[in-house]
Amino acid sequence: MPKSVVYNTEGQQVSEIELSDAVFGVEPNTHVLHEAVVMQRASERLGTAKTKTIGEVRGGGIKPWRQKGTGRARHGSRRSPLWPGGATLFGPVPRDYGYELPRKVRRLALRSALSAKAGAGELVIVEDLRMKAPKTREMKEILDRLGIRGKALIVMDQVDENVELSARNIPGVKTIPVEKLNVYDILASDKVLMTRNAARGIEEVLAG
Repeated sequence: MPKSVVYNTEGQQVSEIELSDAVFGVEPNTHVLHEAVVMQRASERLGTAKTKTIGEVRGGGIKPWRQKGTGRARHGSRRSPLWPGGATLFGPVPRDYGYELPRKVRRLALRSALSAKAGAGELVIVEDLRMKAPKTREMKEILDRLGIRGKALIVMDQVDENVELSARNIPGVKTIPVEKLNVYDILASDKVLMTRNAARGIEEVLAG
């Protein structure tokens, strides 16, 4: 089993934790990771693009000119796609781009992402992370003591509003509860910081 050092908020080593091989020690599957990221990004698309069909374009109720004798091409409506300001054929309409991957594939993607971070030394376990009041400076000092700089993902076992408020003003730092852990946020971060209880909670869900 892979082992990880457990720190306190002062950056001091307080213990070690044995991580599950089934969650933090698998060989990362790059294809599954790609599929999971594409699925998540597609699900976040708004899908609100819309163009007007010939029945929705305003005007054009009268024939532009008579059918014959003008020397010009025949036209029946200014709403035609051939005219400036006319309709658009086969244009985009509001739609949902989201789709789902099989449950086993989603779980394998999460295990692959977590294992990649653990294998690269980019996973930091903290004994607990609580704050009495929302203070961005204090949160930044905690991250500095833990050697976390740049983009970071903080995974909490329980929602702590003070931690969320303290971290949200630090560029590149995102806080999520363990039940919302996802592949994209893991891979997009330079370091993943999670509490000991969050790590155990992830193992309970993904190791089965």
